[in-house]
Amino acid sequence: MTMQAENGGGRRGASWWRVLPWVGASALLAAPAVAMRLGADVDWTAFDFIVAGVMLAVPLTVFELALRTSGSLAYRAGAVVALGTAFLITWSNLAVGIIGSENDPINLMFFGVIFIAIAGSFLASFRARGLAIAMTVTAAAQAGTAVVALIGGHFTFVIVGVFTIGWLMSAWLFRRAAAEQTWASGDA
Repeated sequence: MTMQAENGGGRRGASWWRVLPWVGASALLAAPAVAMRLGADVDWTAFDFIVAGVMLAVPLTVFELALRTSGSLAYRAGAVVALGTAFLITWSNLAVGIIGSENDPINLMFFGVIFIAIAGSFLASFRARGLAIAMTVTAAAQAGTAVVALIGGHFTFVIVGVFTIGWLMSAWLFRRAAAEQTWASGDA
């Protein structure tokens, strides 16, 4: 009976950690609406709210799936870093554009990098070892965007470097999760 009470208490505690990001995302989405009502210089359209809602809901949903996929802290952290990196790329690209304005077609290559991460994750069947490889390939593709931009006359090494570090950190965390899994199963 004590074990059940402890487990039940643990589940309730865990559910708060799952609800808290959704509450935070809802507050972030509500902030522009409140600012518009208060007369601030914020002018969002319905489309802006839809895009922001999707940008928040997609990574949170994927994070929920990552929580269910593995109990490994390294795996979960790897997922958070990858999702955070993809979110920052999307946000900055849609808001102002990473190269030039948000309407500059060269910025589409940054969405291509996110596509590589998504495709690699599916090819890896969301297993830690495969995700480590997928995020490493994504980091290489991200670094390649700086070279393409430089050929086009744009210097983006700093921002691309930040994104590349995010993908590499995610790869390292997934590699750690795979090592933990190998160690736990006794395969050395």
